[in-house]
Amino acid sequence: MASSPSRSALRPFNILEAFCAAKRPLSLSEIAQWAGIPVSTCHTVVHSMEQFGLLYFLSSRETYPTRRLWDMAREINAHDPIATRCLPFLAALRDATQETVILGARQDDRVLYLLVVESEQTIRYSSRAGDFKPLHSSSIGKVLLGTMPDDDLADWLQSHDLNQATRHTITSAPQLLDDIRAARARGYATTRGENVEDVMAIAAPLRRGALTLGLAVAGPLTRVEQRADDIAAELLACVRDIAF
Repeated sequence: MASSPSRSALRPFNILEAFCAAKRPLSLSEIAQWAGIPVSTCHTVVHSMEQFGLLYFLSSRETYPTRRLWDMAREINAHDPIATRCLPFLAALRDATQETVILGARQDDRVLYLLVVESEQTIRYSSRAGDFKPLHSSSIGKVLLGTMPDDDLADWLQSHDLNQATRHTITSAPQLLDDIRAARARGYATTRGENVEDVMAIAAPLRRGALTLGLAVAGPLTRVEQRADDIAAELLACVRDIAF
């Protein structure tokens, strides 16, 4: 099972998310309010971030992130082995299907989104890299569960709570097992409003040596359902083209 991260370890990220949400310089009290951190603790974290060159003060009251974080992120992203290989193919799949494309990996008992290439349509499925989704109610999660040996999969289904995310979530272990087996047989898994209401997703496994990722196309349920066969065909072709 996934362990809960240390709150103190996450506080610098809470502060950075506060600036993302506020979209302007913030005072110490405002940072504490936006980030949900006690002012005294916030002062210590802000001071540490300032000393590391991540924040600078515009005045005696207001602070804002420096470009150091952007430069670090840009350098890290430029050498991401998954992104550099997959991103052009994901963009092409987005263009072919006109829907949002997601690449995800299993992290403990959740799906971690690694890459998200959003549809350019006004009404679309929106998410971002770094988001987590349940294994049992997401299309990528079903694909990754389907890579487990039968005995291990049966044990996992019996030992984990299949929490209901929406009224369409499959919460019965035998029913979910049947669904995963059907996905294995056709080469891709689907969800219809099981994790997010009115969203349909189609996912297929993407293997790289011992690593198995999940690649999904997601969008409004009625729109994706009308083109499900074509989208599945484009998805499977993309998986073959990436060819790790």
